[in-house]
Amino acid sequence: MSPKSAEGPAGLTKLYKRTSVSQIIIFLVAILIIRFVARGVYRVYFHPLSKFPGPKLRAATRIPGHIAVWNGSCDRVLIRLHARYGHIVRINPNELSFTDPNSWRDIDGHGTKGTTGSLPHKDWYKYGKSVNGAYSMIIAPPADHSRQRKIFTPAFSDRALKQQEPLFVHYANLLVTKLREGIQAVPDNKFDMVRMYNFTTFDVMGDLTFGESLHMLDSNKYDPWVSAVFPSLKIQASLNVMMSYPWLWRAFKKLVPESVNKKRVDHFQHSVTRVTKRLEKGRDTEGMDLWDLVLAQKEGRGLTREEMDANASIFMIAGTETTATLVSGLTFLLLRNPVAMRKLVDEIRSEFASADDMTMERLAALPYLAACIKEAFRLYPPVPLGGPRITPENGSTVVGQFIPPGTSLTISQHAMYTHEKNFKRPTEFIPQRWLGDSTFDSDEKQCLQPFSVGSRDCVGKNMAYHEMRLIIAKVLYNFDLELCPESYDWDDQYIYTLWEKNPLICKLRAVDKSSERTTLTHMGIKGGNQAMST
Repeated sequence: MSPKSAEGPAGLTKLYKRTSVSQIIIFLVAILIIRFVARGVYRVYFHPLSKFPGPKLRAATRIPGHIAVWNGSCDRVLIRLHARYGHIVRINPNELSFTDPNSWRDIDGHGTKGTTGSLPHKDWYKYGKSVNGAYSMIIAPPADHSRQRKIFTPAFSDRALKQQEPLFVHYANLLVTKLREGIQAVPDNKFDMVRMYNFTTFDVMGDLTFGESLHMLDSNKYDPWVSAVFPSLKIQASLNVMMSYPWLWRAFKKLVPESVNKKRVDHFQHSVTRVTKRLEKGRDTEGMDLWDLVLAQKEGRGLTREEMDANASIFMIAGTETTATLVSGLTFLLLRNPVAMRKLVDEIRSEFASADDMTMERLAALPYLAACIKEAFRLYPPVPLGGPRITPENGSTVVGQFIPPGTSLTISQHAMYTHEKNFKRPTEFIPQRWLGDSTFDSDEKQCLQPFSVGSRDCVGKNMAYHEMRLIIAKVLYNFDLELCPESYDWDDQYIYTLWEKNPLICKLRAVDKSSERTTLTHMGIKGGNQAMST
């Protein structure tokens, strides 16, 4: 046999093997494509949620939803979808989004009597776990949540807030002092008000939660621990996409560098260290901070140390970022609407002979301030997308519609508050809609629930309202503000769980209260709009 003929069969064998491997790969790819298409067809036409309106592509696959999460466009997409399809939209194969005003009652509240199924519960898998494995109030199952809520509620009561009032006043005054010092140092100085509001709210909550300030107002810079919070929110949004695919999440956890998890642990450990330091001080008889008020109760001893750490970490986000977000949004909306700004400043400056006269009770009684805060919550809710819930084994009834078991439900707050069926002139900043103006009698005002409803509503909402009112009132009493051109489109933001806020650049002019009442010609945008479209 010649060498050439000997090589022939061997070459054919190699070619056969290569062909077999390629055929297997093609076959597997074809199977995956067929499976993808078949599953998509089932989801669109035969799935239990197929009767609900929404884009067919979103019904078929979660990929469009994941892309929106990655690029921060979820909110914009949801607003468009609800404007096109109505109050209930199928936004993923197994997920519905709601903007109906009564959906709060049936999803987060106590439900409607006589309806089929049970109330939805939190979609635990999407909330993750604390670093130490303990439950905070946000992720605690019903029994643990009820126990913790009972312990923490007195610390956020009106009585407790009155005890804490000097602490809030101290930091609001410190904010004013730092702004005045900045103006005196550089008269034409520009301030990023998002930054200044963040410094204030984190210093307040640091004192309340750990018994000591983070000193960000004093240093005029972010504490490293706080500066790590903001990028982590963006990363967590991407991780939530992976968590929706258990196999991908398991693989990611095995492949992710240890340094990434170490940063998360180190960040949590910062809270643990501060709580330890605070507890070592024991109780203060004046009862100023959170742990004084918690440990004053017999029930307060029912918290494990791990639960204290988990909740302290949560409070430092939930009680800071959201408050600063609302005050930042309110400042921008007022600056874009000079008439509203003028009315609010008139109300605040005419009510108080001195900024020292401001108290919780007197600020809460200002009607136009209350209306402006509500309107800011409507147009710029700190939690724009809402928290996911899931229907139980026997399903749930939501606004008269039976929802099959295992369906994820979301109340899209920003989409709800700007839906034309819920509010007249929905994208305009109009505080008088909350003051009895008959033009807006058709508004579905009950749908504005920025702190949620039911047994799991925000335990610190009264504190948040007090802090918001105090900060904005102190600033507007002491300064005239002007929005700088670079921040005219400040509200053009992306969302990664929370708003990714841009710098809010303003010029401030200190008000001389000893002279005749200051005119407001320098306020807002020169020639600014009477109403803002978002």
